Amino acid sequence: MNMPDNAFVKLSRFILLVSCCLCLLGPLRLLADDAVLQQALTSMKVTVPKAFLPAPSFSLPDLEQQTVRLSDYRGKLVLLNFWASFCTPCRREMPALESLWLRYRDQGLVVLALSADRDNLQRVTAVINQGSYSFPVLLDTEGEVRKTYEVRALPTSYLIGRDGKFIGRMIGEREWDSTQGRKMIELLLSR
Repeated sequence: MNMPDNAFVKLSRFILLVSCCLCLLGPLRLLADDAVLQQALTSMKVTVPKAFLPAPSFSLPDLEQQTVRLSDYRGKLVLLNFWASFCTPCRREMPALESLWLRYRDQGLVVLALSADRDNLQRVTAVINQGSYSFPVLLDTEGEVRKTYEVRALPTSYLIGRDGKFIGRMIGEREWDSTQGRKMIELLLSR
């Protein structure tokens, strides 16, 4: 193709300008995505840490006395929920946790419910069976993981990213299966 020098220069400049614009749009899109995620976290009253540190590892027995490790879920988004059978707000939010688990587990969400019950494991099993909950339930009977995670009130939940680092903490009951809760989980799963 024979193009006059002036037209070639203009076309080259246009291509360069478009390339530069496209390079700048990527970071701007990330900033917009971060703003949307921040808004979703705020709407769910998630306390976001100043530094995104790795979540402390742990291993605990589940209801069948099989050992489960947090590291088993590396690469997944983990919603770590500390609860107890005697905690009414904890029991109220469990159906919404189950709904999230069923909706998003195939996309990479794991709901881990850590029971704070020390000596009433029959009651823990009864609560889980009564609600037909299918998410993993772990037993922190000695309270070691609660201490490590500085849990002072129930329910307390942590969001742990696919990279194993804290995303945020929530103290108190949440409407996990609300529009805001689902939007937050979907945004986190898309990262």
